[in-house]
Amino acid sequence: MKALKYRELDVAELDRQTQDAQEQLFRLRFQIGMGQTEGLKKYRGLKKDRARMLAVLNEKKAAGETAAKVAEVKATDTKKKTAAAKKATARTATAKKTAK
Repeated sequence: MKALKYRELDVAELDRQTQDAQEQLFRLRFQIGMGQTEGLKKYRGLKKDRARMLAVLNEKKAAGETAAKVAEVKATDTKKKTAAAKKATARTATAKKTAK
């Protein structure tokens, strides 16, 4: 996955995905040790993906972004969208009444 996709995720989700990647790397190391070379390509790609995740995570932490902040911003955005939708509905209803 590209770094742009990781930037769209919040800090908590990035933490979870980083831990999942670490566990997968652990399992793949065993496969490689047992002689299964199919795991080598996955291992290299996963290492690079994990590095991207960690880079984006560090960027977000350096910017002061936390999981609580992200949740607060999302809640505010949702409230704004809901208010805008209500206004649009009211305008539509008013337009229909005046058209009749």
